[in-house]
Amino acid sequence: MLETLYSCPFCEKTDLSVFKNVKDYTVSRETFTLTKCNSCGLIFTNPRPDKNSIGAYYESEDYISHTNSKKGLLNNAYQFARKYAIHSKYSLVKSYSGAPNSALLDIGCGTGEFLGYCKEKGFKCIGIEPSADARKLAKENHDLSVFDLNHLAAIESGTFDLITMWHVLEHVHDLKPTIQTVKRILKSGGYYFVAVPNPESFDAKFYGEYWAAFDVPRHLFHFAPATMKRIMEDAGLQFIGTKPMKMDAYYVSLLSEKYASGKAIGALSAIKSFSSGLASNLKASSAELYSSVIYIFRK
Repeated sequence: MLETLYSCPFCEKTDLSVFKNVKDYTVSRETFTLTKCNSCGLIFTNPRPDKNSIGAYYESEDYISHTNSKKGLLNNAYQFARKYAIHSKYSLVKSYSGAPNSALLDIGCGTGEFLGYCKEKGFKCIGIEPSADARKLAKENHDLSVFDLNHLAAIESGTFDLITMWHVLEHVHDLKPTIQTVKRILKSGGYYFVAVPNPESFDAKFYGEYWAAFDVPRHLFHFAPATMKRIMEDAGLQFIGTKPMKMDAYYVSLLSEKYASGKAIGALSAIKSFSSGLASNLKASSAELYSSVIYIFRK
């Protein structure tokens, strides 16, 4: 069932306008509307599937965020990008950890590759993952403690030194309550790392309605840098800085070329997507203009 939002999920203002109409190229082939709040700048899918119906939009072999498949060019590109990103994310988190055995919570841990790597390096790791299949793989492959979303409410306040959400916040229905929960269970002086696609990047503007990171209706929100900072600061989290996710521009461009052409990825589209990804990275004059951005906040 679709639910319509008549006010902004963040600032609750009603000054809304249509930002873009975007097709779900992965599962349903339905067209969804992206609405923009003219007050705070938040972009959100509206109307959107409710919590009880959103699961159907993840049920596809083409949706690869919760799989370890290496079949085909897109899967291989995703797995390569993920492997590259794991060490980069670990190095970033470690630089803020203060201790080798810091308590780390990864919300939306998927099949557990990042969290498993951190566990091997000495972090005390717990994962939250809504997908039962992904939780099963995380436990079997990495011997991780992974729970469903309901477990968040049971976590004691001030438990974690570090909390990460890698391309997860855009999927969450309850935006403000989720951020408040993160703040509650984070220790004083702890750090929160959140990575999201950037609708103000070059590749987002270049591909327009075909930009793969819109990923409707699974992506419920899109955060411009100024909006992200405002949301977190409103929750009482201090903005520390940003880091670019440079590999994302290439993978997102690869998918975007597929959507724009309506054809399977071939040599020409692979070359075009590489050129677009490279252009996006080269044109980004700061971390906040890359295809995806990691934001760092402190409690």
